[in-house]
Amino acid sequence: MTPLTVKNIKKFRKNLKLGKVLIGGWMQLSNPNLAEIISDYKEYNWVAVDMEHGSFSTGDLPNIFRAIELKNKLALVRLPNKNTNICGQVLDAGCAGVIIPDIKKVSELITIRNACYLPPGGIRGVGYSRANLFGKKFSDYKKGKTKPIIIAMIENIISVKNLEQLIQTRGLDAVLIGPYDLSASMNITGKFNHPKFKSAIREIKKLSRRYKIPCGIHIIEPKHNILKKYIKLGYQFLPYSADTILLNTALKKSFNKK
Repeated sequence: MTPLTVKNIKKFRKNLKLGKVLIGGWMQLSNPNLAEIISDYKEYNWVAVDMEHGSFSTGDLPNIFRAIELKNKLALVRLPNKNTNICGQVLDAGCAGVIIPDIKKVSELITIRNACYLPPGGIRGVGYSRANLFGKKFSDYKKGKTKPIIIAMIENIISVKNLEQLIQTRGLDAVLIGPYDLSASMNITGKFNHPKFKSAIREIKKLSRRYKIPCGIHIIEPKHNILKKYIKLGYQFLPYSADTILLNTALKKSFNKK
C-alpha cells in the first residue's frame, strides 16, 4: 500500500472505533474525472468503485484510485462477486479495501479475507504493483502490517439469520446493509417501510451494537433528511446515493420533472 493509503486506513479505523460517521461516494461510471469531482466534496470520507453493478475493468482502476487519492480520500472496491481471483488485482491496483457483496456464511467471509491478506495472515500473491509503488516500498508492503479494510454486505435474510456468527469473524471492519437485495430476498423489493424489512435491519443493528462492529446502510435516494435519519439511528458507514442516481436527479431537476 502507498504511504497515503496506509495513513488513511489507520484514520478510517480510528474514526469507526470512535463512533464517527463516515459518508462515502459510490461510483458506477468508469471515469477518473468523475472520481475527482466526487472526491472533492468534503462531506465524503471515502469513495467506492462498484464493480458488481458498474462498468469497470481492472485496467480502469489505477487512474480512478489516483483521482480519489488526489483529494486525500480512501478508495474502496465493491467486488463483482465472491470469486477470490479479483481480490489481489484490485488491492494491487491500490485500493484500501473491499466491500464484499451478499455474504451469507462465515466460510465465504474467511475465504475472501484470506485472499485479501498477504502471508502469513492470508494467501494473497506477493509481487511488485502500484500498491508498493512497483517495488519502491516493497519492504514495508511485504510485511503486511496494515491489513486491507474488509466490509461485508448483508443483502439476504439468510445473512441476517447467520449474522451473529458472521459478525464475530476476525478482520471484519463493518457490515453494510444492501436494502434492495435484502428486501428482495423477502419478496418485498424496495418496500423499506414494510414491517419485515424494518425488523431485519433492527436485528442487524442490534447485533452490530452488541459485538461493537460498525453498521452501515446504502442510502439510495439523495435526500439529506434520509441521511440524517440514519445518522440519528446510529449508522456509521453510509454510502450516499451513487453517481448515476445523482446525475439522473440533477437532469430531472434541470427539466423541472418530478
